[in-house]
Amino acid sequence: MKGKDLFAQVDQEDAISFLQSLIQINSVNPPGAERAVAEAIQKRLMNSGLYVELDFVAEDRSNLLVSLKWDEAENTFRDQGKNLVFSGHFDTVPIGGMDWTYSPFAGERVGERIYGRGATDMKSGVAAMIIAMECLAKSGISLPGNLLFVGTVGEEVDCLGAKQVVKKGQLDHASAIVVSEPTSNQVIVAHKGALWLEVTMFGKTAHGSMPHHGINAISAIHRFMTELSHYHLEHVPHAILGSSTMNIGMIRGGVSPNVVADQCSITLDIRTVPGQNHAKILEEIQQLAKKASESLSASFQVKVLNDMACVDTPADNPFIRTAMKVAGMKQDESPKGVNYYTDASVYQPSLDGIPVLIYGPGEPAMAHQPDEWVDVAKYLKSIEYYIDLALVYLRETETA
Repeated sequence: MKGKDLFAQVDQEDAISFLQSLIQINSVNPPGAERAVAEAIQKRLMNSGLYVELDFVAEDRSNLLVSLKWDEAENTFRDQGKNLVFSGHFDTVPIGGMDWTYSPFAGERVGERIYGRGATDMKSGVAAMIIAMECLAKSGISLPGNLLFVGTVGEEVDCLGAKQVVKKGQLDHASAIVVSEPTSNQVIVAHKGALWLEVTMFGKTAHGSMPHHGINAISAIHRFMTELSHYHLEHVPHAILGSSTMNIGMIRGGVSPNVVADQCSITLDIRTVPGQNHAKILEEIQQLAKKASESLSASFQVKVLNDMACVDTPADNPFIRTAMKVAGMKQDESPKGVNYYTDASVYQPSLDGIPVLIYGPGEPAMAHQPDEWVDVAKYLKSIEYYIDLALVYLRETETA
């Protein structure tokens, strides 16, 4: 049986209603409270024949494991053959200060779009993977490998849930991973890494009318920013991802106009490409901060706020070739890359470079936007794709 035959058995209105129900759960991070999303999925799958397990991470925050198979003797979902992992996160970013045309937690359908926070990033991807697994379970088809869904907390901030998955070894036997982040149903094989740094200068307060008695931390940050303007991130542009970038996203300092500022901080968002070394970049930034601080007799601190690795799977990897074939891509077509990071930043380095596919129905440009939406047809199409990919990949005994 092919994926399209199984997909024909999916109740499309029910699939749409399920997505709407997930959007209606407020899982904005912070604080997250993703347990409600996990429990809603658990309740849906109660009589599906799938193995479902909630995994506590923190108060009101739980990962979710859903497996097509379960080995009672070994007390594990590991299969001796291939183990394909579907991956998604339950948290969303805040709704922001702008007015929304449609309520962010209504999951309202307007024409061929479903609106709401998480519609694109990434409850549509999560819902599609769950519906696909549910369909495969109900079909009774026996596959030589296993299919596992891992739903995580905290991806939008620190990938907390993914880090627990790795720490517990829950994906140690995985052979390939699919992340359903928004790609508009395009095959994505690489994404940039992220290194967020907070650089703080410490000075000495003094009366604003007598600045020579103090050490101005804002002036020290200004010196650092001047040094930064001449700094270049050394790298070879990536064939898919292009060049790395750096953005100064925040600046904070001072206590009053009539006081010499004794502290000032800026945050840097550095997006890296494969081949760059985060430790080396950190060391270079520290040297720039040291030079700037010493010029004004200030002191400094560089704090790592976020450190996420690049993800890169060769287009000729057998799993990626299978993913491209299932997507109907032509032989001369090439997969693409994206600038955002995913839970795969945690998974791929920890699992010996496991092949990672990023494929989801959401629209990348709508992620984190007001009036976030997902196209209904693409959502439904992604369900069919996940079914087909699982059938083809898990049945394969040779490379595609």
